[in-house]
Amino acid sequence: MLKSDNIVSHKQYLIARILSWLVIILLSARYFQIQIIEHELYRLKSNTNRIRKVTKNAPRGLILDRNGEILVDNYPVYVLTAIPGEMSNKSNQFKLIADYIESDSNKIRSNYKKYYRGRFVPTRLAKDMNFMQLANLEENKLNLEGVYYDQIPERFYPNGVRAPHLFGYVKEVDRTIRKNLKNKELYELGDLVGWSGLEKHYESFLMGVRGTYFYEVDASGREVGSASELKDTRPSPGGNIQTTIDLQLQMYCEKLMVNKKGVILVGQPESGGILAAVSSPDYPPDFFTGLITESDWENLKNNPDKPLMNRYLQGKYIPGSIVKMITQVTLLNSENFNKDMKQYCPGFYQYGDRIFGCWFTEGHGDLSLTEAMSVSCDVFFYKTIKQIKLNTLYDSFKEFGFGLKTKIDIPNEVSGLVPDKDYMFKRYGKYGWSQGVLLNLAIGQGELLVTPMQVLNYVNLLATKGNSPNCHFVFVDNLPKNVKPVLKNEIWDSIHEGLRAAIVSKNGTGKKADIDLEGFKLYGKTGTAENSHGDDHAWFIGWADYDNKKHSIVILLENAGSGGVVAAPMANKVFNKLVNKNDLVSK
Repeated sequence: MLKSDNIVSHKQYLIARILSWLVIILLSARYFQIQIIEHELYRLKSNTNRIRKVTKNAPRGLILDRNGEILVDNYPVYVLTAIPGEMSNKSNQFKLIADYIESDSNKIRSNYKKYYRGRFVPTRLAKDMNFMQLANLEENKLNLEGVYYDQIPERFYPNGVRAPHLFGYVKEVDRTIRKNLKNKELYELGDLVGWSGLEKHYESFLMGVRGTYFYEVDASGREVGSASELKDTRPSPGGNIQTTIDLQLQMYCEKLMVNKKGVILVGQPESGGILAAVSSPDYPPDFFTGLITESDWENLKNNPDKPLMNRYLQGKYIPGSIVKMITQVTLLNSENFNKDMKQYCPGFYQYGDRIFGCWFTEGHGDLSLTEAMSVSCDVFFYKTIKQIKLNTLYDSFKEFGFGLKTKIDIPNEVSGLVPDKDYMFKRYGKYGWSQGVLLNLAIGQGELLVTPMQVLNYVNLLATKGNSPNCHFVFVDNLPKNVKPVLKNEIWDSIHEGLRAAIVSKNGTGKKADIDLEGFKLYGKTGTAENSHGDDHAWFIGWADYDNKKHSIVILLENAGSGGVVAAPMANKVFNKLVNKNDLVSK
């Protein structure tokens, strides 16, 4: 029995010894893994328990005019932050802060909840601190545990240009905004993100890269010094973008539109660059950079003049006579149209049981196509378009980009409307409309809706005989492909002849836009568009050849009356400004 017992004990001993060696081997392997293979990982995990990472916003890139003048800059503003884990009594702290900066403690508390990211991560409490507020905080800093202030860059507009619809604005990223961002991993709470205009479209160029700083903290989470073993990175500013805008011309056009509603666009047909873009009324470009009261926002949002709307991209307008060149193209492309035949205008035209009036109720008499264009006779086009199908005219409008977005480099563009048979069927039923739609469309009335940006692109195409690049605001290498109407050269010549006649003929509707200057050659067309919501809208469109350069213009004045009376004289002022600039524009 003793021998048997000894044998069992020996087996147990061997098993225990083997198990012990296995445990030692496993522990050694794990130790090797932790100390050697995964040393850096666990070192970083350890560091997170004693090191705090703080990020700092990078200045956004500048927005420049075509000559390098600064349109949108940055300036430093002070923000008030708190480290939640260092605050002993938050409610009391919020009340003290509100007293020191003369604010509302509820607003402080709301910001705290809005920007909170963790116990030891700086949390935004207030921004745009002035020196008096900072002085009060500094004087009472012993009462404010875990409360700090710092500088961050904010948008600034140094040259007096407004153009808020062009520049757009930025927003501070909060929880709601970050949740809805496509590239949310690129942003932290408190970062700035482009929200509209150029700021949004060119966000990836302008945003910059935030800086990162590391601080050593004690067991309570308080900073005790810099973490020398980790490398800080300074904020890297965003890239600058150079626009096609001419600062002086933009400011001049903005002055012309004070207390008016409408649009001025000035461009370069051969490049597609836009020199000036005004949507009026507007709002101060720095409206969204400071602290906005709820009442200020409600007043702006509910203003019946709609200053928030970008009229040259989002305004949908009846064009009136400025699109008669589309009708002209359609007629000249038709085998049934005799371009040499004159039409008689008695001041009206009866079609079926309807009477279609001419704007000149006394009648223009006998007119050729060119003469009809120069005086903008409606009856000429009523009589000649009736042989054309609605969809044929529709195709001509599409060929010049109407009903399509121009792909301009700022967001929220609308496409307008060009009616075809399908549209009329859907809206009015098969028998709910007549060929009268065709007559209205021929003179730019009825269901047709255009944006001023589409009109500028249209003018550029007319000026270059279909070879203008896309309209754009920023110098870029690769522009989207523009529409390209392909017409016989004699048709282009006929268009140019008619638009020149509208300026220089005795009764030309656009003659008030002309400049008495040797070498200055203007082509233009006026429009007076009926408006169901008030007085007629006034249009002038055209381009000038001067000093071997072309400059296009679109002017729309809402509820202003006749295009020849009010819009053409304004075009005259803009062209005078252009020709009196050194070399028109420097680039």
